[in-house]
Amino acid sequence: MKIAVYGRQFNDQAVFPYIQQVFDILIQHNVEIYVHHQLHNYLQGNITFVEYKVLENTDRIKGFIDLFLTLGGDGTLLDMVTVIRDSGIPVIGINFGRLGFLASINKNDIAAAIHAVVNKQFTLDSRELLGITSELEIFGKDNFALNDITIHKRDDAAMITTHVFLNDEFLNSYWSDGIIISTSTGSTAYSLSCGGPIIFPQSNSTVLTPISPHNLNVRPIVLPDSCTLSFEVERRGGANYLVSCDSRTAVIEKKIRFKVSKAGFQLNLVRLNNESYLSTLRNKLLWGLDARNY
Repeated sequence: MKIAVYGRQFNDQAVFPYIQQVFDILIQHNVEIYVHHQLHNYLQGNITFVEYKVLENTDRIKGFIDLFLTLGGDGTLLDMVTVIRDSGIPVIGINFGRLGFLASINKNDIAAAIHAVVNKQFTLDSRELLGITSELEIFGKDNFALNDITIHKRDDAAMITTHVFLNDEFLNSYWSDGIIISTSTGSTAYSLSCGGPIIFPQSNSTVLTPISPHNLNVRPIVLPDSCTLSFEVERRGGANYLVSCDSRTAVIEKKIRFKVSKAGFQLNLVRLNNESYLSTLRNKLLWGLDARNY
């Protein structure tokens, strides 16, 4: 079995024993290990010798790599999506961060998780992505998002006005700090913190959530993910604004029309047999627990 390991630079040195454990257990299971070149450069001198191959070229991973394993939090897994793109390679994340909705494996469960993966004791949870297009092609080939696409004012700027069209029919104008276009996967991320609803992955829905809207009668709206949304932004005084695809952000300095729709491919998240989407919600959001005891 060929497993590729992906990660970013770690600020907490306490995670290195867990990283060492990941590699040691993979070797115990006779896994052929490939390490993304970005992580390889950082691991040098931080873990004891482990035999692996460096994954320099990610253009030919489809049909070659059996599974991707990320080390970090949800942000690391979101970054890795631009590596695997539409290859369909399954992904599992070991959580060294905080909440971990996507990278759901606790660092104390590394051994059990790898055992389950190697023995194929899992199912695949397919997640839809959103794609964004415009005349500028501001994100190039990485114009897709697993969590959300966000239009946001600059920190020091006044609110912006975002005109939204649903399948080319005018929907609404939002006077706000911005707007979040979220997948069902991203409904538990930025959208949730701005008052958006939690959407189950199988709901085939997209959530439109305004950020600090000026009008109190403006609320998040759930739309079918088969629709195409268009956006035009008015800026007071010609100020620029931001457009984000997950963790990738671009500064927009001119009037432009964006279109957002399904990306046309899915991400296959590994779901171990002892976990479910509901159990993840309960554990991460502390449902069923009396918060007064914490």
